[in-house]
Amino acid sequence: MPDPTIHAAGKILSQLNEILYRAELPNGKVIMAHLSKPLTDGKAVFQPGATVRLELTAFDFESARILGDIDG
Repeated sequence: MPDPTIHAAGKILSQLNEILYRAELPNGKVIMAHLSKPLTDGKAVFQPGATVRLELTAFDFESARILGDIDG
């Protein structure tokens, strides 16, 4: 059985390419975050300063999956 994922809010700092972003966690840690498959298919774009829902695994706190926008 896989370990449960960790969900957190994060702030987009910059966009690195079509699906990869630099994001900041609430504790100030800067990580890489990529769009989830549904967001990639929907061609979602997030601007710097946007607050997003992130999904991390217990094995890698250096990267996350972007699940969606929190700001609305």
